[in-house]
Amino acid sequence: MTDLSLVLLSGILVAFAAASFALAPRARTADGFFFGSSPEGARPGVWTLTFSQVTTWIFARSLLNAAILGYFFGIAGALAYTAYYLSFLTGGWIVDQLRFRHGVRNIQTFMKARFGRLGTGSFNLLIGVRLVSEVFANLLVVGIVFGATGSLAYAIAILAVAGVTLGYSMLGGLHASLRTDVLQFAALAVLLAVLFVMTLLAPEFDAEAILASSPELTSPGWILLLVAFLQVLSYPLHDPVMTDRGFLTDRETTRRSFVHAFWISSLLILAFGLIGVFTGLHRSGEEVFLDTLTRMMGQPAALLLGVALVISAASTMDSTFSSTAKLAVVDMGIGRGSPAHGRIAMAVFALLGLVMVFFGTRDLFAAVAVSGTAAMFLTPVIIWSIGLNRRVAPAALGVAVVAAVGAAILYFLESSGYLGWIGALTGLSHDYSKLLLLNVGALGIGLIAFAWGDRGPMEATD
Repeated sequence: MTDLSLVLLSGILVAFAAASFALAPRARTADGFFFGSSPEGARPGVWTLTFSQVTTWIFARSLLNAAILGYFFGIAGALAYTAYYLSFLTGGWIVDQLRFRHGVRNIQTFMKARFGRLGTGSFNLLIGVRLVSEVFANLLVVGIVFGATGSLAYAIAILAVAGVTLGYSMLGGLHASLRTDVLQFAALAVLLAVLFVMTLLAPEFDAEAILASSPELTSPGWILLLVAFLQVLSYPLHDPVMTDRGFLTDRETTRRSFVHAFWISSLLILAFGLIGVFTGLHRSGEEVFLDTLTRMMGQPAALLLGVALVISAASTMDSTFSSTAKLAVVDMGIGRGSPAHGRIAMAVFALLGLVMVFFGTRDLFAAVAVSGTAAMFLTPVIIWSIGLNRRVAPAALGVAVVAAVGAAILYFLESSGYLGWIGALTGLSHDYSKLLLLNVGALGIGLIAFAWGDRGPMEATD
């Protein structure tokens, strides 16, 4: 970006920061801070909940991931990332089953009832890592927008956005997040629509070329689509930013919000993925996505993209901070259930996210792949325990956890270049082929373990 663009971007973000604080009244009760109710006790309506769901899942990392996958792997890459948004349908069904069939107030209650401490311990560890990765990944994108990695502008932008989002999140908790999400959705939808229209109007735009951009069925994009289909059942269950919103209001409002969030977010993320496909078809040499976009569509497009990325980062981070507070104080029972303890939890997770930004990996998709693979141990839980309502020996969960977490660690080591075992044994060379193999293996072991540990229907033994 030019210096002028950075100045304009900074000014726009200062205005949004002021608006966010204005929309975030201080939460004085635990119900408002952890469960999003207004000072009068009102629960969020269907569109507030929908827009909040959309903005928390159309986050900065998602936008860049969708664009970059389209940029390198064509239409298959864009479709692969869009497929993850089927999680709104599977997540909505899971939450509905937990609340209205099994009668629990959160996922931890169900996991403890079925699997004891192993259930709650493994689940809390998984979503704790997930929440830290959300803070890290979105701050990383903010830094990339403002400057080269390690530069002064990069560091200042990260610290500023982290400070602002943490500030109004600590002020109003989940109620503040819901209120600011509506503003952020409106801005984000307009920005993405303008960028997409600019793409359609570009002289080089060719719909046929975009549709034919992934001709090989062995393309990494198509392989990643298969991975997404494998993960889409368990993926939402390990994302409290989504599932927490499923426990806030009545059944019909919740159901409708998940359905609306699915089609809205899918259209937005697919549109952004197609922008990536378009620019990828015209990249030159070793250009990266942001450079190609700027060359082809000019500084106005780069500015719009920068604003969209930072707004989406903020919208996800305030929701992430709200979920960390609920996880630590309500779900894990740390502290007395007061907003003060929730604010401490937010600050701790913000600090952990910053540590990862400055000392961790720079691969944006790695966090998705690793956490999604680790979450595969939840697929047998969803099928056997939530869906079929069968009693399963806790040892079966232990086997599934070891398989899924082991696969996640192995993928990280392989994709980071520390190991080369899978390629040596199978001949697979691309990371996504290895990822598919590991997911199939982890899922297969987990399903076999649950079949072995099946102790019959709950009704027959209770």
